[in-house]
Amino acid sequence: MKTADFDYDLPEALIARHPLPERTASRLLHVDGPHKTFTDRLFAELPEFFRAGDLLVFNDTRVIKARLFGEKETGGRIEALIERVLSEHEAIAFIRASHGPKPGAHLTFAGAIAAEVIERSDDLYRLRFDPAKTVLEWLESYGELPLPPYFERRPEADDEARYQTVYAREPGAVAAPTAGLHFDDAMLAALKAKGVQTAYVTLHVGAGTFQPVRVDDIREHKMHSELYDVPAATVAAVAAAQARGGRITAVGTTSLRALESAAHGGRLAAGQGETDIFITPGYEFRVVKRLVTNFHLPRSTLLMLVCAFGGMDILLATYRHAVEQRYRFFSYGDAMLIERAGPAG
Repeated sequence: MKTADFDYDLPEALIARHPLPERTASRLLHVDGPHKTFTDRLFAELPEFFRAGDLLVFNDTRVIKARLFGEKETGGRIEALIERVLSEHEAIAFIRASHGPKPGAHLTFAGAIAAEVIERSDDLYRLRFDPAKTVLEWLESYGELPLPPYFERRPEADDEARYQTVYAREPGAVAAPTAGLHFDDAMLAALKAKGVQTAYVTLHVGAGTFQPVRVDDIREHKMHSELYDVPAATVAAVAAAQARGGRITAVGTTSLRALESAAHGGRLAAGQGETDIFITPGYEFRVVKRLVTNFHLPRSTLLMLVCAFGGMDILLATYRHAVEQRYRFFSYGDAMLIERAGPAG
């Protein structure tokens, strides 16, 4: 398949650059993959699509303040985006500068944080930070929330809360698992009251999620790698739900990627690791039956994933419909609930 097969025209005005006043106030496009139909609904109506015994799996990663501004020893300005925290005092980062710093270079961020470049690999730099605090402590004090590039703005006061899910607890992501942004405590309580069970995985979303596909043939694309953790309690919850006939619904492509990565041997297994799983049409899903997700960028790996999940023809048709009906797109945009199509996607 070609990258151009996953393109669509999106007017700039439909990119949601700010959240709605209420988390559950967005629209919901329900896609029935097996029957190739779709229906316009509201996200507040989501509990109507669930029954007792179903299982929702959430990604509990927490977005860190991963963007830092500073300067090199020479005085040149730099901007760093932490891609991954490696240890208490080291991290990997993308760095924007007129001339990229070399290994051994000393950097200062926010006029307060000393860091040294340890090594460079392509666009990524390994940095060692002043050991007076941990990397996460430095970021919390001096970092900036790393909003997606298509927001085309700096963070504002309400982003501190709204660009986190209400259940975020494991710091490490540099982008939010945005499908979860639609859920508030009242929605979670309503689902629980219906007998819907919940479980959690952790996948720390990396900056690579925004990297474009630069090849024509999607088989030549190399996925970025992300850390994930599927706990034993979640594996048990999935098995129990399947045994009672409940449907497994992943909240977000990140939850789906974590579950499917942990099931690469054929059965879901607890564990931690790195995943660079690239899901495209033809992929055989092992765990997830339904997916709550937002609308994704044209020509992106995530659009390829949802096409694999719900069926390529119907998903591209729903995207055209969403544009015509002026749905809101991307991180702060509207949502979809997709019922999985057949194994061939």
